[in-house]
Amino acid sequence: MRNWLLYKRSEMGLTQSEVAEKANMNRSTYSMIELGERNASVSNAKKISKVLGFNWTIFFEDESHESCSKTSSA
Repeated sequence: MRNWLLYKRSEMGLTQSEVAEKANMNRSTYSMIELGERNASVSNAKKISKVLGFNWTIFFEDESHESCSKTSSA
């Protein structure tokens, strides 16, 4: 699970459906990306990051980012 993505979405008060709609993708696709069941394509990473306001490259960083992201944004 990409906890940092869930945290960012929750912080903005958005549902998965709202993020998916704003990012012009299916909710199921967004859900699978958030749950870590599917990797985001560069295109989808850019769309999601634009909606949630972060750098899209975070999707392609090490898993170690998971703990760093939560710590640095707390």
